[in-house]
Amino acid sequence: MRRPIVRLSLVSLLLLGVLSGIRAQEAQPGKDEEDNGYSQISIFAKAIELIRQDYVDGNKTSYHDLVTAAMKGMLSSLDPHSQFMDPNDFRDMQDDTRSRFNGLGIEVSMKNGLPTVVTAMEDTPAAKAGILSGDQILRINGISTERMDLQDAINVLRGPTGRKVTLTLLRPSTKEIKDYTLERAEIKVQSVKGVRLLDAELTGPFKIGYIRLIQFNEPTAEELSKALDELQKQGMQALILDLRNNPGGLLNSAVDVCAQFLPPNTKVVSTQGRIASQQHDYSTSGVKKERPSFPMTLLINEGSASGAEIVSGALKDLHRAILVGETTFGKGSVQNVMQLPDGSAVRFTTAKYYTPGKQVIQGNGVTPNIRVAMTAEQERALFALRNAENVKPEDEKSIIKAKDPQMLRAIDALKGVMIYAQQNAPKAEAVKK
Repeated sequence: MRRPIVRLSLVSLLLLGVLSGIRAQEAQPGKDEEDNGYSQISIFAKAIELIRQDYVDGNKTSYHDLVTAAMKGMLSSLDPHSQFMDPNDFRDMQDDTRSRFNGLGIEVSMKNGLPTVVTAMEDTPAAKAGILSGDQILRINGISTERMDLQDAINVLRGPTGRKVTLTLLRPSTKEIKDYTLERAEIKVQSVKGVRLLDAELTGPFKIGYIRLIQFNEPTAEELSKALDELQKQGMQALILDLRNNPGGLLNSAVDVCAQFLPPNTKVVSTQGRIASQQHDYSTSGVKKERPSFPMTLLINEGSASGAEIVSGALKDLHRAILVGETTFGKGSVQNVMQLPDGSAVRFTTAKYYTPGKQVIQGNGVTPNIRVAMTAEQERALFALRNAENVKPEDEKSIIKAKDPQMLRAIDALKGVMIYAQQNAPKAEAVKK
């Protein structure tokens, strides 16, 4: 004979605050009768008590464990970027903006139900091993990721330094499945790298600067400004800004990066959600350091995401730069993080990003003006170059010429723009007179 359920009232009391908050909504006219918050929470509470009463393993049925599991399932069912974070996960997320954490150096997102590499950050174990954007993680330490939520995957990838993690990856472009055994390390992300004038053998009579942005964190815009100052002192006439494999970061940082190239008070991105508070326009600062409007190209690929897509979309739509490469990742949504009383937090999508030309980034990405694909072999060569130490300039030049068609097309595009400007400058001057 089934024992009576005796704890339903306890759960109901625990949920009373939630119920009182939604009962007012139930009374609204036209509300769907089946979507009644009070009745649905009651069903949920009953399910918890049935599990606590009869489930075979009693050590798995604490209220904390069951409610936490339900919260994880609820958030992950919404979209790949919404998630529940326990207190430790929440602290780890806060560490991201400080440009330092322990792990493998992989930025991941859920795609087609599997944790997928957005990018392997430079100078990290993942990048040095040759892991590429788009690689799908099938197993972590032999455990299938098919039913693993994003936060659980991230928790395994991160952790104490010196410990090894084995990843089984599928590379969709080649259908290759391969195991990678990586050792966790402290990841220190430098946001601006590779600042230099490109070799004259590549650029001809023009001085073309090059800057690579690794991600968008708190000091990125300031570091970029200093890099531009240095290149201008060297006589830079045009710029290649490399956003390939940049996974994004802070929204304000991306807007401040746009401000280095656009007039003051220029709208670079907007957000739109269900409620009025989620409708925002983000514009460059009203104060800008004066810079010449030199020709620009941006290098993008599938590993360019979030903040990198905001910058790419803005500079493309506002005709400030030519985009060269491949369509970006397509991560263009806004997540709000709300801390809960126990130190945990819920992160959920509240809006989508729109470029100045009203293009939706989420799921679509930003398309280049000049599409140039790279093979997996070329990408591996580029990764090896970026993660090598003490690379000689002549070796770097040879790799660019042989293995980086995107860079070569970007250089050609800038040379074409500058040649055209030179040829038409006297005509423009004559018209003025």
